[in-house]
Amino acid sequence: MAHLAQQDFQSLRIAVLTVSDTRTFETDTSGQTLQELLVETGHCLADRALVVDDIYRIRAQLSAWIASAEVQVVLITGGTGFTARDNTPQAVAPLLDKQVDGFGELFRQVSVAQIGTSSLQSRALAGFANGTLVFCLPGSPNACRTAWTEILREQLDSRTRPCNFVPHLKSLAPVEPCGSRS
Repeated sequence: MAHLAQQDFQSLRIAVLTVSDTRTFETDTSGQTLQELLVETGHCLADRALVVDDIYRIRAQLSAWIASAEVQVVLITGGTGFTARDNTPQAVAPLLDKQVDGFGELFRQVSVAQIGTSSLQSRALAGFANGTLVFCLPGSPNACRTAWTEILREQLDSRTRPCNFVPHLKSLAPVEPCGSRS
């Protein structure tokens, strides 16, 4: 499996979607956290959006990014709990070609150290759609930070051995340096 890792870091084009009925871009600390972490790591922010917790609005935004030749990974924050308005998993799952079952399991496992058995109440999930890798994370900045530092940073790094997700993503034409994006 070492053949799936590369010697050089490959910057990915990552979109961030916040699902919330109450947040705005100014108050979206979870989306901002993900943006900062991915840029800090050397990836490019392809796009960022905020939609209300509505199955069809979530699907519309996600479908556009899945179809885009400019987005390789989508990080979705919010809507993964059990309230009546938490619809992200139901919106996303039908769009996936393949699920990454281990992501939700691993996320809940690493979350136990921080929030104990409350980690059971996360419906975090991940999967592939049209060569785009989609992750659904809880809506708190701490949960986003945990997912990034404990799982995503390594699995979105082309150098991680014995394997990582990068070889499975759609290929893009070379992009301008990340520093020119915000």
